[in-house]
Amino acid sequence: MSETHKATVRAKESLKIAAQQLRWFRFSMVELLVALGLLFFFLPFTQEFEAGTYIESILLSIVLLSAVFAVAGRRRALTIAILLAIPTLAARWTNHFRPDLVPPEAFLVGGLLVFIFVVWHILHFVLRAPSVTTEVLCASISAYVILGLIWTIAYWLVDEIVPNAFAFTSGVREPMRGFNAFYFSFVTLSTVGYGDITPVARVARMLAALEAMTGLLYVAVLIARLVSLYSPRKSNDS
Repeated sequence: MSETHKATVRAKESLKIAAQQLRWFRFSMVELLVALGLLFFFLPFTQEFEAGTYIESILLSIVLLSAVFAVAGRRRALTIAILLAIPTLAARWTNHFRPDLVPPEAFLVGGLLVFIFVVWHILHFVLRAPSVTTEVLCASISAYVILGLIWTIAYWLVDEIVPNAFAFTSGVREPMRGFNAFYFSFVTLSTVGYGDITPVARVARMLAALEAMTGLLYVAVLIARLVSLYSPRKSNDS
């Protein structure tokens, strides 16, 4: 068998493996986007129910598991994501039923690590994509939402560690967790900033400024990247 034929066979095998990984990755992106949509839709209403914290834990668990499967295209990445997610989920549910055994900081730190790891891989996929496809668009949207979740958890963690890190214009001291942290994170990421929640502690202010900068830069860089991918394809089609 000639060297050229061997190289051709290896190339076909590599393309086959890559195609299988891409199909799995695409399914994961759709699943992740649906999970994030469910979180967006139901989280504002969880506090209205008696079992609101239970529903919130279920939604966060679904998103966390979907984020893990989002990196399932690579075995090593999937292994690392699972190793990060299992103790995080265990800490979350243990804290839900026995808060005296596991503090909230345990699952908050774990959640930060999982989502940072996942968003890094998603952005790596988007920035290295050869063309604009459905999975690239789903990955781009998912990465943006996960960035908001990363800061949601960060604000929640700061509120647990630093007393009175955030001030509310209503004058009533509310915990910066759940929907409050979620709401503040996304109005900051989108640079809306209604002013009803104000970061007071220095670390909270720094996180808010960093998130606003990240939101602006992400949109600018993402649009530039997608346009650069779409333009050559459009020129070739014409």
